[in-house]
Amino acid sequence: MKRPKFTRPVIASLAIFFLGAFAIYNLPPVQERVGWRVAELMARVKYSISPPEESIFIPQEASILPAKTAPPTSSAPPAGNKITVTPPAAPSVLSTPTKTPTKIPQSINLAGFRHEYQTWNNCGPATLSMALSYWGWEGDQRPIAAFTKPNSRDKNVMPYEMTAYVEEETDLEIVYRVGGDVDLLKRFLASKLPVIIEKGFEGPDFDGWMGHYVLVTGYDDSEQRFILQDSYYGPDQVMGYEDLESYWRAFNFTYLVVFPDERRAEIESILGTHVDEEYNNHYAAQRASDDIFTLTGRDQFFAWFNRGTNLVRLQDYAGAAEAYDQAFALYPTIPEKERPWRMMWYQTGPYWAYYYTGRYQDVINLATTTLEAMSEPVLEESYYWRALAREALGDTEGAIKDLRSALKVHPDFEPAAMQLDQMGVEP
Repeated sequence: MKRPKFTRPVIASLAIFFLGAFAIYNLPPVQERVGWRVAELMARVKYSISPPEESIFIPQEASILPAKTAPPTSSAPPAGNKITVTPPAAPSVLSTPTKTPTKIPQSINLAGFRHEYQTWNNCGPATLSMALSYWGWEGDQRPIAAFTKPNSRDKNVMPYEMTAYVEEETDLEIVYRVGGDVDLLKRFLASKLPVIIEKGFEGPDFDGWMGHYVLVTGYDDSEQRFILQDSYYGPDQVMGYEDLESYWRAFNFTYLVVFPDERRAEIESILGTHVDEEYNNHYAAQRASDDIFTLTGRDQFFAWFNRGTNLVRLQDYAGAAEAYDQAFALYPTIPEKERPWRMMWYQTGPYWAYYYTGRYQDVINLATTTLEAMSEPVLEESYYWRALAREALGDTEGAIKDLRSALKVHPDFEPAAMQLDQMGVEP
């Protein structure tokens, strides 16, 4: 018996059908509704075959301090914004930020914002939308996402991208700082100013640790807990002071406050000496250094990582590289189920530190480890830094390929476009 043959019209019809289905699947409304489910399924399959927590980056040019050596401390900045590093005999005392004289009530529960559930990987835009709604903004997460992550598969929105949206697309202002603490959150809330924080996020429904934004809108000292507007779990979630501080540490205690310009003087009063960004970075670097003495396990990893991040912000790349080396040396000692293997999705400090200390192969290896562990390699920052390192080592072809990959993931990613332009290459 002969097998039926497909005629050309049938083949053409099938081709049109599959092309049409593919085109419909990639439409933004369809992607928003079902695309994330496909992406999640693909991720679970990939991670079951190749567990990302088993991927470990080992710096090739690391200079690891002996395990019993005390961590370094920041001194006052000499010329050039460099930090002198000396091992202290004991933890030094942090400078105390200027306190506002406003009396802090025992509890606060702000109202007037609109809760919004996030779409896939959209906690940043959704949380910023909630913060803006407190001041009468009538939009939702969609225009923020379009501005900050033109590729819907983008895994993260950086704080600086959220800051840019507020400054360029609204009539409101925003302050972005690091090194926050429980008392500072309470002072903002007591002044009726909700606060966006970036923190760690994990649970039985997720494949490991990840980053997450929430809007802090209240607290209760008697219960020792904060009230959070969570774009994933829902409105009015609660978290204890200690738990929040631990999860917040993973992101250098980053906080953002949206406000109208007429509240600027009040914002500056609450910030005190932290109005000065350089002071804020020194304070956060010292705090991370002091945390290293008292913490263990994953929290100590975060403390070393935070020290590196703050030294990058202060342009002390050599000191930052040493701190990151310590963090990556600790990483394999963290139990696999607790490893923050998505860390480089959200923070790029190690790329800065290793690149500006001439450790180009470490940049390449870290970027490659990060991208290969992903179900979808869609981090424009990792492609960009790997491109710079490849170019520095003479691999021009590889650099161009990575820069084009960065632009494919994020078409408006200006650093990649500028680098190609400087190389005289078309995107």
